[in-house]
Amino acid sequence: MKALILAGGEGTRLRPLTLNTPKPIVPVANIPFLRYQIELLRQHRIHDVILSLSYQPGKIEALLGDGSSLGTRIQYVVEQSPLGTAGAFKNAEHLLNEATVVFNGDILCELDISEVIRHHQSRKATATLVLTRVENPSAYGLVETASDGRITRFLEKPKPEEITCSTINAGTYVLEPEVLQSIPAGQNYSFERGVFPSLLKNQKRMQAYVAEGYWIDIGTPQKYLQVHQDLLQRRFRSAMDIMSPPYLQTPVNGRIDPSTLLAASVKLGESVSLLSSSIGEDCVIGDHVLIENAVIWPGVTIGAHSKVSGCIVGRGCRIGSHVTVSNGVVLGDQSSVTDYSFLSGQVR
Repeated sequence: MKALILAGGEGTRLRPLTLNTPKPIVPVANIPFLRYQIELLRQHRIHDVILSLSYQPGKIEALLGDGSSLGTRIQYVVEQSPLGTAGAFKNAEHLLNEATVVFNGDILCELDISEVIRHHQSRKATATLVLTRVENPSAYGLVETASDGRITRFLEKPKPEEITCSTINAGTYVLEPEVLQSIPAGQNYSFERGVFPSLLKNQKRMQAYVAEGYWIDIGTPQKYLQVHQDLLQRRFRSAMDIMSPPYLQTPVNGRIDPSTLLAASVKLGESVSLLSSSIGEDCVIGDHVLIENAVIWPGVTIGAHSKVSGCIVGRGCRIGSHVTVSNGVVLGDQSSVTDYSFLSGQVR
């Protein structure tokens, strides 16, 4: 079986981080995000992966190549203009001749893909949608099911009085090739608003698989920070073992707690404290710096006596000395913060 990952989004909610780095390869715990999905598929013996790209496709292809170094065979299809989730699936039709696992390219989850496939096949479904439960489904599209798991209704962004269940579309599907017949070629078309309601109307068998494990959409700064804390604090164990092998570096009179991920090439000053943070390659951390609950991309310099807390710092930034950056600030690549500055924001 093949897998198609929908990785064409521009990542507008993650700007400015995605101005130079496509969302599918933003670093998550120092690993390009798509590698988590590719490794999950590989562990379930899915080695043929198609990446559907649109935004800065060359950067993604240059990073991942043909997939051989990842134990996978990667093929690429590129949209000349945005085609939507279903349109991107249709755009890869020439590569699809069997049931296909389809992933949204911004979802990190715990999922037994093999069990989902068995579930799909045993029920002879045309489409199987993985669902997840959320506390407040009003911001999502509800998916109602019958007692046997058949999908019975879709309800986009329901009002409080319309909420009948807590299950939402988790952005992972198993689709038979016949689904392609319901998608117009070369048009911007959606699974959620076009294909799935049409299949339901035409009485095609649509099956739900309710996943109980971890699930998150990394598409906002708030969620991006959250997924790092979930990984670093071991609330979620991904298919990638991010903390192995550990890199242990002891700063003079400083502290690195066990939930910090530190790239091997980081240079540390004296009396540095690093708490539950991810710090990328070639960063330089000055004396008496405190970094906590933060994500620091590669090539960042932080001057002495500065504090970075609950923030995201993009590639190649320069933060001066005696600076405080806190409370959800997001610095785009190559930003410069002068000495004694104080920046505080609200995570979106």
